[in-house]
Amino acid sequence: MTTRSMPGHDRPDPGQDAIMSERRQLINIAYRLLGSLAEAEDAVQETYARWYAMSPQEQDAIELPGAWLTTVTSRICLNVLGSARARRETYVGEWIPEPLPERTEWSTGRLGGTTVDPADRVTLDESVNLAFLVVLESMTPAERVAFILHDVFCHSFAEVAGIVGRTPAACRQLAASARRRIRASQPSATPAAQRADIVRDFKLAWEAKDIDALIGLLDPDATAIADGGGLATTFLHPIEGGEQIAHAWIEIARRRPGNMTFLERTVNGHPGLTAQQDGLTVTVFAFDIAGDRIKRIWVVRNPEKLRHWTTG
Repeated sequence: MTTRSMPGHDRPDPGQDAIMSERRQLINIAYRLLGSLAEAEDAVQETYARWYAMSPQEQDAIELPGAWLTTVTSRICLNVLGSARARRETYVGEWIPEPLPERTEWSTGRLGGTTVDPADRVTLDESVNLAFLVVLESMTPAERVAFILHDVFCHSFAEVAGIVGRTPAACRQLAASARRRIRASQPSATPAAQRADIVRDFKLAWEAKDIDALIGLLDPDATAIADGGGLATTFLHPIEGGEQIAHAWIEIARRRPGNMTFLERTVNGHPGLTAQQDGLTVTVFAFDIAGDRIKRIWVVRNPEKLRHWTTG
């Protein structure tokens, strides 16, 4: 690690290696705040641009560079969240957070001209499952930032207050409001092995075009939502009801190209499915399961959101 000692200062500069070692944490924070890895990468890149735009003297005056980087990234994300709703009003169809594969399944392609670095990958836990991210989308930007920074990344409300421009007490209330939204939306926990069995049964029934089996696996009030972003063909409006979803999936199976295969894959840490054509992932399916029934299905076909999925 390189260090730099400034005249009159005993504290060494953290050096480029130490500064860059914060990148993974920043990516993890930004992805949870924005629900888009592409936007998270942009936010972190902007943070580092601001750091390196400072003079060595200005950098040396920052007592805790890691905290500075987190604060700047969070503020950038807060600004992005503020404009995201307006931008998504022009989005074609429904907007779904960007799905992520298991660590071993990441594409070795390029991100913005740089090779994928395993250190930059998002840590998959309950705070990034797709159902959780969808609930975060219903929050105000300030609620989302307060909740993620405090409840997920254990920052104090005093630290959060400096980022969102509210008092610590107000940030405590923001996080409490967000927590209530999470509790109200989360179904009773279904064991991971049972979730995997239900997704596998769904895949088998789908491939067999067994509509009765599909209906039996779907909650009567289930919802299916698709995101093609205007770049891939899919249904534009949510499909409501288990029977309606089952019929739609049978129709998808009938139209399935001969070179398409369905695979069981982990999606944001939970059992899911992908569709591949000639080795290229063209669709990711994520599931929200309560008890022994599927409550929601998210279908992501926007190719810009599938760039991290294994090909070939």
